[in-house]
Amino acid sequence: MMALVLLGIVALVAGGCACVVWAERGGPRWARAVATVTLAAGELLRGSGKNRRGLNRSNGDGD
Repeated sequence: MMALVLLGIVALVAGGCACVVWAERGGPRWARAVATVTLAAGELLRGSGKNRRGLNRSNGDGD
């Protein structure tokens, strides 16, 4: 069951990346919408990773 969930997540990520490339080359409107959602999700994940690393770094200094 867990393998199916992970496979679904990988499929969504691969599809989103494909839409980003297709939208850059002038794809249809729906591909541009999916690309926008994919890029926004990536920015959110990147921002949350920076916040976590910042908290871990400040707590791990021995202060």
